[in-house]
Amino acid sequence: MSRRESVQQQPAYLLHHRPFRDTSRILELYTRDHGRITAFARGARGGKNGWAALLRPFAPLLVSYLGVAHGDAVTLTGVEAVAGPQSLPPARILSGFYLNELLIKLCPRGEAQPDLYEIYADTVRELAGGADEVRTLRLFEKRLLDALGYGVDYTRIESTAAEVQPGRFYRVRPERGVEAEVDAAGGAHVYLGQHLLSVAAEALHEPEAVQAARGLLQAALAGPLDGRALGSRTVARALKDLSDNPVTGRTP
Repeated sequence: MSRRESVQQQPAYLLHHRPFRDTSRILELYTRDHGRITAFARGARGGKNGWAALLRPFAPLLVSYLGVAHGDAVTLTGVEAVAGPQSLPPARILSGFYLNELLIKLCPRGEAQPDLYEIYADTVRELAGGADEVRTLRLFEKRLLDALGYGVDYTRIESTAAEVQPGRFYRVRPERGVEAEVDAAGGAHVYLGQHLLSVAAEALHEPEAVQAARGLLQAALAGPLDGRALGSRTVARALKDLSDNPVTGRTP
């Protein structure tokens, strides 16, 4: 983006916001044509421009802003709501924040990825529309990794190009792909071929395949996250602990 370029009605989602001075906010937005950007929303907390009611996570927006050099913040000049879900059900808000946190931590500022924007938008719509929550999150993780160049080919052994067979077991490491066939289940990083193929085909219709996908994809995310913790995961674990044992907050 050239210095001081005016961008009009850019499709976007709000990922995160924080207060700035007395009446303004600093926004993290994910836009269709400019990727992740930081924007100053002046007066957004003062109520004068009517933006406060519109600037909500998970609601599709059209934003206008005055841009600066690549990677720097922009100044928001307009916000409009568009048709689509305007929020997520309360029980799915944490899953939505997990999506947002992944985008913030893994997507460089200012790099346009329209396909990833659509992946995110589709995922929000699916969560809002009642799709299976766990399966939807796994599919987002897989598609995000693919879009960012961290995807793994689960259909072939990396070293030999031999096709993965549904009834056999394989050792998988995200940095090496499917390493080798092994004799039986058990041990770290070992998965049934049927489950690997289900992840590759984005099927995930069986609970066992969804559980396998969780292990595979979270291992694959660990590399690009480079040790950075996800606050949404920490909160989810804490809530689970409280649910398992509401007196002590610890799992028996």
